[in-house]
Amino acid sequence: MSVLDQPLQWDEALIQRYNLNGPRYTSYPTAPQFQPGFDLQHWRQAFAIGNRQRKPLSLYVHIPFCSTICFYCGCNKIITANRKRTEPYLAALKKEITLQAAEVDRSRGVHQLHWGGGTPTYLDDGQMTDLMEHIRAEFPLRGGEHGDYSLEIHPQSVTPARLDHLRALGFNRLSFGVQDFDKDVQTAVNRFNNEAEVAELVAASRSLGFKSLNLDLIYGLPKQSSLSFAKTLEAVIRLQPDRLSLFNYAHMPHLFKAQRQIHASELPEPQEKLRILHNSIQQLQEAGYVYIGMDHFALSEDELTNAQRNGTLQRNFQGYATNGECDLLAFGVSSISALDGLFVQNHKDIEAYQQALEANHLAFDKGLCLTHDDLLRRQVINQLICHFELDFAEMESRCEVRFQDYFAAELAALQPLAKDGLLEIDEAGIRVSNIGRLLIRSICMVFDTYLKTNEQNTSLRYSRII
Repeated sequence: MSVLDQPLQWDEALIQRYNLNGPRYTSYPTAPQFQPGFDLQHWRQAFAIGNRQRKPLSLYVHIPFCSTICFYCGCNKIITANRKRTEPYLAALKKEITLQAAEVDRSRGVHQLHWGGGTPTYLDDGQMTDLMEHIRAEFPLRGGEHGDYSLEIHPQSVTPARLDHLRALGFNRLSFGVQDFDKDVQTAVNRFNNEAEVAELVAASRSLGFKSLNLDLIYGLPKQSSLSFAKTLEAVIRLQPDRLSLFNYAHMPHLFKAQRQIHASELPEPQEKLRILHNSIQQLQEAGYVYIGMDHFALSEDELTNAQRNGTLQRNFQGYATNGECDLLAFGVSSISALDGLFVQNHKDIEAYQQALEANHLAFDKGLCLTHDDLLRRQVINQLICHFELDFAEMESRCEVRFQDYFAAELAALQPLAKDGLLEIDEAGIRVSNIGRLLIRSICMVFDTYLKTNEQNTSLRYSRII
């Protein structure tokens, strides 16, 4: 039986040993490596390469607005009851979409579209219609159900009627941010929705023909216990979402101002937090969910699960994806685009973002042109984080290096992890073990050359793996 089809093994001693602070590797190199003073010529060159190769596109749209603050949140957001604040932002957003679309060959299809935030459904129906029509006018969205077009939803911000509107706009996937159904936990983090409301939305989504539903949960929140979270998970399992994300709450109030409203004394103790995760993994596996990796679960017949089995699963800034090798164009404040050998990030400050576009300039703040070494390490990390194995010969044919020579230091550094049973290394390649899947970030960190030069900052920048 493949390791992918096996229930996750739990070894608390190993988990304690390798539960390090480290990146989530939605990109490599990670965002802290991006540098200011980005040269726009590099961006145009990357666009030209994608045009020549007819690479498909993935579009991300960032809507930063929220009506209330969730204390756990680390996203780039703007809390406001003044709906007029959206108007200059949407004008800037549409101008940015037009400016970037002018560089794109129209033969390149949009395989993936995602609206994130913030709360995308903070926009009213008219604004969402106008924005989607603008995107459709500038980019070749695929017809029917051929694309994956999704958005994030706070359950309290929508009704079944609004879901009908979203479906009519062309969205076919939804992600509901549930986090926890326990009332005490919800009060502690200022995020409210109940099982009946979410169940009504899930039923409406299915009747409207949305082809995939994801529910987000967070473990490690204040007031949580293994018993209380088990009840939330029982309710979620009854809803049978196609996919489920079980995120680790990282309490980093030095980075995220909203988290300062959470009382550290109310957070579950480390041992209880581990118990919550362990019990949750068991509950989900017993309910038929497959562990994809990095906090993500999916039903055994889901496209994500099939992509992992057939070796086509990818990872990008939105997490795991079935659409591989897309150029990612991102729009909105703080958003990150990923083109051929290039990352570029917009201003994180909304005023700076809007001012740049009012002057008919793209709102780029930072970027990074990837070196040959970056590209090679990115392939290694993506392969391990998606498929938990790496074939040396296959990697060598792609990258024209002798793997065991180029990564001799890394292979030596992996030996203690191999001795502890996290992986196996032989002449053919690397195979992550069952318990190693849960600690894959620790394994990938060995290949991250930037961590070696910034070790003293790692604990401040990144959360713990579990």
